Amino acid sequence: MRWIGALGAGLLATTAVAQRYQPPAHLTGPPTILQKATPQEVQAMADGGGQIEHGRPARWSLAEHRRLATSLAALQPQRKGVVDAFVVAVALDSDPVFGREAREAGRVLARRYDAAGRTIVLAGSDGSAESQLPRGSPDNIAAALARVAEAMDPAEDVLILYTTSHGAPLGVVYNDGDQGYGALSPYRLWQTLGDLGIVNRMILVSACYSGVFVPLLQSPTTVVVTAAASDRSSFGCVSDNDWTFFGDALVNHALRKPQPLAAAVAEATTLISGWERGETLTSSNPQVSIGAGVAGWLTPLESRSPRAASVPVGRPAIATRISADPQR
Repeated sequence: MRWIGALGAGLLATTAVAQRYQPPAHLTGPPTILQKATPQEVQAMADGGGQIEHGRPARWSLAEHRRLATSLAALQPQRKGVVDAFVVAVALDSDPVFGREAREAGRVLARRYDAAGRTIVLAGSDGSAESQLPRGSPDNIAAALARVAEAMDPAEDVLILYTTSHGAPLGVVYNDGDQGYGALSPYRLWQTLGDLGIVNRMILVSACYSGVFVPLLQSPTTVVVTAAASDRSSFGCVSDNDWTFFGDALVNHALRKPQPLAAAVAEATTLISGWERGETLTSSNPQVSIGAGVAGWLTPLESRSPRAASVPVGRPAIATRISADPQR
């Protein structure tokens, strides 16, 4: 009768595998309306903040509304006379590498810049279960930024925005399985921040071609750091990875240390260059713009940063050869 016990164990194992959570996958591609659109039409959609939600059940829409409302309501207001940072960390793609990266980026940036209670994370699954967070869609990003503008004092506080996803020359791509589509373009982000009056800002973009964000977003009171030049790919976006190259180098290593931002960015770009040379990859050429007036808000923030480094988490982005696939 021993075979019966073995069969039972095998059935249990099969059931466990069958029930294992599978994150939303990109299987069929965008809806016909997007497939037939010209590049100019797609760019116009991204610049206008457009997104398409395809085949969403009504209950899903209600649940998403509640997730977003809960997240925005939890944001604490600024403290008068204190330079406060408001962190928004966003994964715009449902591949779990981005969900994992956005979650940890939110934790690292909140710790470094004293933003506990003033951090919003928008992300799909981390690969282990259905996400309990609002999605990183263009509409949700706009709502999160509006909520930050409502809670901050623009004269003294700062937005720290971290986005991670696949990228394209038009901007950062939003793609939630086969149901959510859109993009966040440099123009749309520039227009939104301008309309909201958010002038003190640190914008960190992990995506291919993310250098397209620098020309419009740079200003005397803005930091912009991107994973790649406007004509280059970045690397490490394989779904099973814990980090992209940029996220691992900048967030998981450099920003965990008690060092100035400029030194952290220099460390990260050096790490990325070394990984790319070791894998014989074309340099992603990360872009950095630090405005002349940034010290007005950055110096007070960094004076309150932890004096001890935190420990990197997850598997290194360079752990396996396949992790060097382009981030597009």
